[in-house]
Amino acid sequence: MFKYIFTLVLFAFLSVSTAFSQHEAEHISTENEAHPALGEITHQEESFDIGGMIMHHIADEHGWEFSHGVKLPLPVILYTADRGIEIFSSSRLDHEQVYNGYKNEHEHILRVDAEGKVDESIHPMDFSITKNVATLMLAAILLIVIFISVSKGYVNNKGKAPKGIQSFMEPLIVYLRDEVVKPSIGKNYGKYFPYLLTLFFFIFINNLLGLLPGGANLTGNIAITLVLAVITFLITNLSANKYYWKHILLPDTPKWMWAIMIPVEIVGVLMKPLSLMIRLFANITAGHIIMLSLFGLIFIFKSWYVAPAIGIFALFMSAIELLVAFLQAFIFMLLTSMYIGSAIEEHHADHH
Repeated sequence: MFKYIFTLVLFAFLSVSTAFSQHEAEHISTENEAHPALGEITHQEESFDIGGMIMHHIADEHGWEFSHGVKLPLPVILYTADRGIEIFSSSRLDHEQVYNGYKNEHEHILRVDAEGKVDESIHPMDFSITKNVATLMLAAILLIVIFISVSKGYVNNKGKAPKGIQSFMEPLIVYLRDEVVKPSIGKNYGKYFPYLLTLFFFIFINNLLGLLPGGANLTGNIAITLVLAVITFLITNLSANKYYWKHILLPDTPKWMWAIMIPVEIVGVLMKPLSLMIRLFANITAGHIIMLSLFGLIFIFKSWYVAPAIGIFALFMSAIELLVAFLQAFIFMLLTSMYIGSAIEEHHADHH
């Protein structure tokens, strides 16, 4: 609720700043008419595009830009029927350059002819290592390293008190197992716990990586959240027992209501993964947009007394984002556990 209220307040500030900018633009335009030379200088200055800045930072890209002018080139991997597989550095396509007949337009790599026009007859298949893919690989490496270290800790400290990273991870893992997964799934929780644990730490680590300077908005990418939701959907419904499907396809209601209840139940089955997908995507993306909007206000107002106030708000929002990074991973895991638990729940007596 605080985030939504804060977003409304932020947009109110943006509206005021936009009106102020329009007033300044009208004032400058009037002066330009009186002083043509001044107008030529003013038009040479580029206005700050806060919308473009925000979309640039939350979207995926073929290079990994940590700050303005500091960019890590990533491999571009393309396949076309006439040329086969082609691999080259993303730096070849920076600043709208054309390389080997390819051009990067808004992170879509297109084939162009000798005159620089897009060749609509050829559609390259893009398998590039983008910023999101590189972050995905980094998170996978971190997960492997962390859990191998924890596993070795259990072997080396058998019968002893946990040490190092094991002492940090063990209480969290035990809490998730005993307080979340067991009550939600029941006695057969062990079959699903490895997936649920991987799901939690994958989301949590990527949420934290996204808060670092230059970090990618991986869990704020709807393609990533879609895949996670589809995996949950498949595990839930492929594990479901006959009582689960009976409740959906033959609900315990008068038969004349089946025409209403069965479509409602089927929609409910589809809405569960949809809610997982949208919740994670929307919350993480909203957090990035709020933080970037706060920093953008400094360049909109162009005043020294705005920066300290924005810094305080940004620090406060960063603390909230750390909490959200944990909560969104926890909620995704909790709801997945509940969905699986409801699908494999045994039949109870009527009085129960």
